[in-house]
Amino acid sequence: MGALGLGCMGMSWAYGSAERDDARSIEVIRRALELGVTLIDTADMYGPFTNEELVGEALASVRDRVVIATKFGFKNGVTSQGLDSRPERIREVAEASLRRLRTDRIDLFYQHRVDPNVPIEDVAGTVKELIEQGKVKHFGLSEAGVQTIRRAHAVQPVTALESEYSLWWREPEDAILPTLEELGIGFVPFSPLGRGFLTGKIDETTTFESGDFRNTQPRFTDTEARKANGAFVDLLIRIAARKSATPAQIALANELSGRPRARHQLGRAVRPSGAAASRASQQTVTRRGRGRGLYRSRRKLGGSSGSSVRVEGRPLIGSLSSLMNVRRLGAPLSPVATTVTHTCPASRSSTVAPKMMLVSSTAAWRMTSAASFTS
Repeated sequence: MGALGLGCMGMSWAYGSAERDDARSIEVIRRALELGVTLIDTADMYGPFTNEELVGEALASVRDRVVIATKFGFKNGVTSQGLDSRPERIREVAEASLRRLRTDRIDLFYQHRVDPNVPIEDVAGTVKELIEQGKVKHFGLSEAGVQTIRRAHAVQPVTALESEYSLWWREPEDAILPTLEELGIGFVPFSPLGRGFLTGKIDETTTFESGDFRNTQPRFTDTEARKANGAFVDLLIRIAARKSATPAQIALANELSGRPRARHQLGRAVRPSGAAASRASQQTVTRRGRGRGLYRSRRKLGGSSGSSVRVEGRPLIGSLSSLMNVRRLGAPLSPVATTVTHTCPASRSSTVAPKMMLVSSTAAWRMTSAASFTS
């Protein structure tokens, strides 16, 4: 399975509707496959339901060439109605998703968000039954904590965890990534381009249409924070120019090249040292609320979610400060990164978002052998 996957959420949901075009979206999905992308990600709540139908139509003729990931976990597929991971609901979602996706199996079935009202053991047990029935191939979690991951994994092996992870959101490094590495669980970072911010197409003057969910996120609604964080994007732009690449390619290459505790598929990454580390640690970034994001805080920060803080943090992952030394950037990057990340207008550059499967060599082998995934 390729390192880059295609997240299809924005084709039907979350980023506004003014420029949605199902025919164009299907072209994008099929073009991604031609370029080597084999992981296609959707969910019942995207639309709701229409995104699965879109993906099903796009992949009907090439089903055996792709890995389809979808999700369950919201009541009637509507976020505003709350969470619902009751066993009977999981089974209902599985059957409905199979129909909409025009397939006889779901390769990776995520719990979209942990439901505090349903023991995770019941969730894992229900997915295990679906796996035994041949309707699901693998079990995944999204945005789950360490203890939830361990409890679920004890009932039904968790193949992958999906959580936000990018150059400006590094929280998984603290406890999640070490746990995944220990258990041999794959990691799928969503929003690796920071919901479009890391593409260099968004600044403090950018506005979003009324249906765009970024209008509700402090990192975008606070123009001062957006302006301050723009200094970091300026750095990406300068690096990209020197490498004849785009900021989006640099952000993706950084994710693929390594991270503090694991590297894509094998080995370990090394934190920056010497002058590079010193330069990174001296930078300061403005954020609203909790001390997480571009740089992780050295301490917990008090205050409400609306308070303004300046976070003096630790360096980013090993290759940010020394991106110029990343070997893969010595030549133009692969067309996969270029095409997948540039399918939408500048103001909505994260509408079609890449996803990456970052796994240990053990997990990669297990997934490949168990599901006959194409490479």
